[in-house]
Amino acid sequence: MPIKNTKDWEKATSGKLNPYAKAIVRVAKKVIELLDKATDFDADDLILKANKELKEGITGNMAGMIALLVSKYHSRGEEFRKSWNKYNGNENAKGVINPAIMTIK
Repeated sequence: MPIKNTKDWEKATSGKLNPYAKAIVRVAKKVIELLDKATDFDADDLILKANKELKEGITGNMAGMIALLVSKYHSRGEEFRKSWNKYNGNENAKGVINPAIMTIK
């Protein structure tokens, strides 16, 4: 698992986590495992595949948090972030888009 900063990764994904956070971490770890094996990928598809395999039943907000973890800590995080943002409508966004946030005009 090519994690960029293992110390920060361990700090962010361990310790006393509530069930919501544990589900996010489990799916993020599975996404990283899948990303390590992928040559060409779609970030949303990897999150959906990981969730399906683990049967966590994640929400849109959780998916956004998973995308943030993978983007921040994986060596291919920037590539993952761009794919995730493209799927969510703005590949040029600077951060990681959270699909659970709505904008009403």
